[in-house]
Amino acid sequence: MPRFSAALALALTLTPTLAGATQPSASAPSKQIVIISFDGAHDNRLWDRSLDMARRTGAHFTYFLSCTFLMTRADGGKAYQAPGHKTGRSNVGFAQSQEEIQTRARHIWQAHLDGHDIGSHACGHFDGKDWSEKDWNGEFTAFHSALENAWKAGGIGNEEPQGWTDFVDHDIKGFRAPYLSLSDGLLPALKQHGFVYDASLVTKGPDWPASADGMPRFGLPLIPEGPSQRRVIGMDYNLFVRHSMGVENRKDSATFEERTLDAYHKAFQHEYEGSRIPLQLGFHFVEMNGGAYWRALDRFLTETCSKPDVACVSYAEALPLIEKQKKADRSAF
Repeated sequence: MPRFSAALALALTLTPTLAGATQPSASAPSKQIVIISFDGAHDNRLWDRSLDMARRTGAHFTYFLSCTFLMTRADGGKAYQAPGHKTGRSNVGFAQSQEEIQTRARHIWQAHLDGHDIGSHACGHFDGKDWSEKDWNGEFTAFHSALENAWKAGGIGNEEPQGWTDFVDHDIKGFRAPYLSLSDGLLPALKQHGFVYDASLVTKGPDWPASADGMPRFGLPLIPEGPSQRRVIGMDYNLFVRHSMGVENRKDSATFEERTLDAYHKAFQHEYEGSRIPLQLGFHFVEMNGGAYWRALDRFLTETCSKPDVACVSYAEALPLIEKQKKADRSAF
C-alpha cells in the first residue's frame, strides 16, 4: 500500500480550496454528469477490475497515473530525481519487474482504446506545496519520458503500438496533484506542458470547475456521510480515515460499504433532482477496509449510469459537456 501517513495529516487538516457550490440554476441541464477517477493507477489486478467495471456499467474513467510504476527501482534509481529529493526516491515505490511494466503498459493502452482518460499524477507522489514552476516542469518532463518509454522499460519495445507516441504527446490532458497539494508554480507549468485541466482542488460541495488563467480546475466535493451526516471529501482514502482512522478493518467492511454507498446515493440524488452540478468521486488503486469502497463504487455505477439523463464520463469528456451547458444556461455559472 502507498505511504498514507503524509496524506492522513493533510486529509485531516485540508480546508476546501474553493467556495461552496454555485447557486442552482433556474432550469436543470439535460445531463447529470458523474466523474470517477483513480489515483496511482498501478495495481494490475485493479486495472483489470476497473476496465471490467467500466464495460459492465457503461462508465468512462480518468486514471491519474504515477510514473514511477513504469520503471523498476534499478532503472528509476538511476534516472528519476524528484525536486528536493535524492535520486531514486519515490513515496510509492517502483514497479517490481519488467513483466509488471509490460502488463501495465498494455492496460494503459487498452484503457485509451476503450475511451478512458489517462491523466498525470506526477511521478513519485511527493508533496509539491513548495515546488517552483521549474520543479513542476522537471516532474512533468520525467512523467512524459517515463510514459513515452514504457514499452522499452518493460523490455518489449518491439510491441509498442502504433500511435503510442502520439497518445503520449497529445492525449495526456489532465493532472491531479499528489495529496491535492498545490503551489504557485503549478499552474504555469501545467500550461507549459499542454495540460487542459487540473483536478486538484476541494470544494464545499459539488461545484462547477473554476477557471484559473483560462484553465478549468475541478475539485473533489465534501459530501455528507454516516449517521451524523458530517461532510467528508468524496474520496475513498478520506472515507478510510473517517471509518477506521486509516487502519485496515476487514471485520466491518460490509458496514463501511453500506455507509459509503448511502453517501454516494444521497450526493447523487441531491444533484440529479436539483441543479445537476457534476458529481466527482475519487479512488485509489488500493482496496482499503477489505475493498469496501470499490464494492460500493461498483454498485453505485451499476445502479446510476443507466438512469435517464446521466453521463458517467471522464474529466476529458466532461469538459465539452460543461462548456455546452455553459452556453445553454449561463445562470448556472
